[in-house]
Amino acid sequence: MLTAKGVKPVAPFLHRFGNLYLFGAFSPITGSCHLLEMPHCNANTFQHFLDHTASQNPSEFKITVLDNGAFHHAKSLHIPNNIALLFLPPYSPELNPAEKMWRYFKDRVSMIDYNNIEMLQNKISEITKNLTTDVIKSICGNQFYLNTFKGVFNV
Repeated sequence: MLTAKGVKPVAPFLHRFGNLYLFGAFSPITGSCHLLEMPHCNANTFQHFLDHTASQNPSEFKITVLDNGAFHHAKSLHIPNNIALLFLPPYSPELNPAEKMWRYFKDRVSMIDYNNIEMLQNKISEITKNLTTDVIKSICGNQFYLNTFKGVFNV
């Protein structure tokens, strides 16, 4: 939040902590998405996400763009045969189309008092239910990715 120098920002604040982690994959090509809410963010939950993602439309090959989070590189990971991990250079989140989707979610959940984690989960569910393929494509459909896909796969 930005304010004038010397002006204290005013925002709702609850001094209590609860966590949930939203794992997601979004296609800038088709507008499809796969989201899983998890209690932790670690190699085990990432493995669960990969396995679940692989089981969705298993004949489809999925190229997953990732940052360099430690759990993305865990030696214990077993990458399913229909998924390839493509790692971005360090400190370049702007190259990941999913980051724009995370901004979309954050813009809709921030600056609201959630009395409990269930209220936040309900808000995320509401946002997810209202996502359409056209909305997803318009948010993360970076022209560079679309042109590259068309050029490589002759679509």
